[in-house]
Amino acid sequence: MSDAGLHRLQTLEVGATDAVQKHYARRIVERRPVSQRKLEFEQKRPRWLREMLAEATGVFFYVYPGIASTASFFLNETEPAFGSLLQIGFAYAFGIAFAIITCASTSGGHFNPAVTICFAIWQDFPWKKVPVYIFSQIFGAFMAGMVLMGQYHEQMAAFDAASLAKVGSSVYNGGPASILCTFPGETQHNLGYLFLIEFFVDAYIAIVIWSALDPANPFVSPASAPFVIGFAYAAMVWGFAGVSISTNLARDLGTRVVAAIFYGGEAFSYRSYCWIAILVNVPATFAATCYYELVLRDSLAKLGTGRAAPVHAK
Repeated sequence: MSDAGLHRLQTLEVGATDAVQKHYARRIVERRPVSQRKLEFEQKRPRWLREMLAEATGVFFYVYPGIASTASFFLNETEPAFGSLLQIGFAYAFGIAFAIITCASTSGGHFNPAVTICFAIWQDFPWKKVPVYIFSQIFGAFMAGMVLMGQYHEQMAAFDAASLAKVGSSVYNGGPASILCTFPGETQHNLGYLFLIEFFVDAYIAIVIWSALDPANPFVSPASAPFVIGFAYAAMVWGFAGVSISTNLARDLGTRVVAAIFYGGEAFSYRSYCWIAILVNVPATFAATCYYELVLRDSLAKLGTGRAAPVHAK
């Protein structure tokens, strides 16, 4: 290397080092200390109310981007860039991840009635809290649907008018109501077939959730768990959204109530399908968690790593 080139390299190195030193030496503004008044306020907040609001907020964070992405998919037929099944899957994945990151530290981050019930069965979650959590989760999904209808009011009204003129109804797969909740397609008349699809999809997601929350699992860190769970949902959306899946009692029931408000009771009666979308998630999640607890979980591995203690330990 020439003397000029060597001098230039040394100058660049010195300049980079100087920049790094300035970066580390810059003054960082420290956060103000927490006042006693704020601490007293936080201690007086009802724990049950915070948990309810956290569950409702988490479900809102999960459902809102998902149905908004679905709306952009259906309402922008001439602009492919505005929506796709890939986009919808990512919207649900990141929505779930953000819900867990934002609210799980307050309520535990259930965001699904079936998960709440299974936590009560397997993880000693208080049964007295189960109805409160489920109500909050359904309410969060309901609010997500109401907010979406307000934001897309003009587009939804135009879509509804076009659907009524073309099909004579707003409640069908691909219609305005299907932006909020799921309905079977034109060729899907076999409820047993739809039941099995929903059951196995929900069981798949539940096993991923239980494995991500297993402290003996070395492959999932606490920081990555929200995204692992979120992309389990996305994988099922990408694979089975075309054949109608719900994946969550609260997500479907809350938004289905909104669909009934705007498009009539057919949102619940259409082809007698709604019970599959609303209820199958519960037995599917229980069966999946039962399989994980009885077959896949290794409590001795937890004891060996010091992450859990035997019941009789003091």
